[in-house]
Amino acid sequence: MADPVLSVRDLQVAFTTPRGLARAVRGVSFTLAPGERLGLVGESGSGKTTTALALMRLLAPSARIEGGQARLDETDLLAATPAQLRALRFARIALVPQGAMNSLNPVLTCGAQIEDLFAAHGVRGGGSARIADLLAGVGLEAGVARMYPHQLSGGMKQRVCIALAIALGPRVILADEPTSALDVIVQKQVLRTLIAAQNRLGAGVILVGHDMGLMAQFAHTVGVMYAGRLVEIGPVRALFQDPRHPYTRMLIASLPRFDRRRSFVGIPGVAPSLLDPPPGCPFHPRCPAATPRCAAEAPGEQVLADGRRVRCHYATEPAIAA
Repeated sequence: MADPVLSVRDLQVAFTTPRGLARAVRGVSFTLAPGERLGLVGESGSGKTTTALALMRLLAPSARIEGGQARLDETDLLAATPAQLRALRFARIALVPQGAMNSLNPVLTCGAQIEDLFAAHGVRGGGSARIADLLAGVGLEAGVARMYPHQLSGGMKQRVCIALAIALGPRVILADEPTSALDVIVQKQVLRTLIAAQNRLGAGVILVGHDMGLMAQFAHTVGVMYAGRLVEIGPVRALFQDPRHPYTRMLIASLPRFDRRRSFVGIPGVAPSLLDPPPGCPFHPRCPAATPRCAAEAPGEQVLADGRRVRCHYATEPAIAA
């Protein structure tokens, strides 16, 4: 196994609100190897996007990073100065945003926006030929460089965002729900484009999303987030074949099946308040396997024989995997 390109340790992020401090990310740790695809999945409010934006240092003014470390090779992203961050973004760590239309400048052509990126990082030479090669690498014709974002389809806009993200050959690509507003056919095309770009660069990719089916097709490793914590993280095949956290198991059970007819199964209840989370395990009010211990004692992290890390008192018991 290659040394990790990104190593996150005990990341903690909180938001200041009129009602108090909302702890959105609570002690998240993971590593990302070159060429690896890591999926962060969970319901809205679980902390997955906040985790990704914290690594880019693009959080809202009301948010603050309260602790932790995020090392990109030898650089701690959380301790970098504003000048260092400007140099790192796109060159070594890049973001494919969720809303392509809101991220692209509506009054500049796509080619002009790529030129701006090159200029900001002091990259000279190549001009239109280089931009055409970059667009071709994400499946777009050279003429897209002369078009404005509103002239492109949703899938084409997302590919332009991928082109911007890979333009300087970053070591890590963060993709924040890049297919959420697209139909299933375009979703598949965009993910194929992202995988092809990753393979050319040898970069590590973190895909943020809420679709477990998408994660099963894309990721090598899946991290399941709930109430700001990673409750289970491990190889995708092991996690889907033998989920050890009840939340993971219920997320997988909620996927539609095509091999037999059955009713859709949802997860009862709602995600806990980050301002006033329940005592003990934060999932216990919704968990069908909860015991009095779950309500009284927060579970520590257990490391299973296959390397998976799980936050559940009963992670090693067969009943959890049923």
